[in-house]
Amino acid sequence: MGIGDTFGKLGDLNKLRQQAMQMQKNLAGQQVVVEENGVKVVMSGDQKLLELSIQGISNDVLNDVLNKAIRKSQELAAKELMNVSGGMGGLLGGGGGQN
Repeated sequence: MGIGDTFGKLGDLNKLRQQAMQMQKNLAGQQVVVEENGVKVVMSGDQKLLELSIQGISNDVLNDVLNKAIRKSQELAAKELMNVSGGMGGLLGGGGGQN
């Protein structure tokens, strides 16, 4: 693999990163509202809990704890994805000598 190939892949990686950041920004601006049986949940498209109310009563402490749990589950999923994909080594020509 030549240096030009490496720079080309880095450019592709940067483009993918920019697209992912834009997608995350777009998702953050959207909301999902679910109301059933006296429970109302409002979440942003990037999976942040904005509101949780039960029979019209909300609790900010509960919202904060749930957001922490969601974030930790997202971090766990990201770690698993990195383990499965071998990190970025495969994108840059490394990762086990399978070139």
